Amino acid sequence: MSRTTTVLAALLAATALTATTASAAPTQDRPTPEAKAAGITEPGDARMGWKERSQQPTARSSATVAAPAGVPGIDVSNWQGSVDWTAQWNAGKRFAYVKATEGTGYTSPSFAQQYNGSYNVGMVRGSYHFALPNTSSGATQANYFVDHGGGWSADGKTLPGVLDVEWNPYGSTCYGLTQSGMRTWINSFLNQYKARTGRYPVIYTNTNWWNECVGHDTSFAAKSPLWIARYSSSVGTLPTGWGTYSFWQYTDSPIDQNVWNGSLDRLRYFAKN
Repeated sequence: MSRTTTVLAALLAATALTATTASAAPTQDRPTPEAKAAGITEPGDARMGWKERSQQPTARSSATVAAPAGVPGIDVSNWQGSVDWTAQWNAGKRFAYVKATEGTGYTSPSFAQQYNGSYNVGMVRGSYHFALPNTSSGATQANYFVDHGGGWSADGKTLPGVLDVEWNPYGSTCYGLTQSGMRTWINSFLNQYKARTGRYPVIYTNTNWWNECVGHDTSFAAKSPLWIARYSSSVGTLPTGWGTYSFWQYTDSPIDQNVWNGSLDRLRYFAKN
């Protein structure tokens, strides 16, 4: 074989390998039109309750949705940027959850200011992970979350992490998974998070998505506390398996508003134990 022929053969082989590798690499879908209308313009922009904002606009006014009983708190993401934590404390907020990660390719650039700032003013705080079950395994995403701010420590001021699993802003509602596949994915995340931290994470979701995409398996309630998303004056029907909720996100006006279903002492106990 001539030198020219050898070089051409090598180039063709390298081109074929590059094409194969590129086609095998996972790609992140773009936001759907509905997600874009809710402010999600790029991968990484997803945040808790994004679809509730667009589905229930009449429930978004703090004038029409009174604060439920419980300890007031907020959740934030890069959407809020730098947060005035002293103002939030003075407004009565006593806990905060901060978005840390999404999938395995995004960490919030606002995480440090939000996570440390809420702690420094005296809040009990924790972090959350926006799940993308179609891009990598639950265990892989749990590891990514823990490695990028999603850990837990028994200091009484750090809440266990949250698995935010809800409407897909980038494609099909259930991320292309069957109910069985989704249950497997969630269990993989829960079990790996517990192996890494000693605690099961809280599950944030809404009833309609959960019952459609996960089904009516009752075993999750035995592992993870529930954070229910419902922008309304009542919490409504909970996902199958849970008889009560631990957190409730009830409006996004003027910032995502939540309550802990209990006393401040119980919240601190929950953070520590």
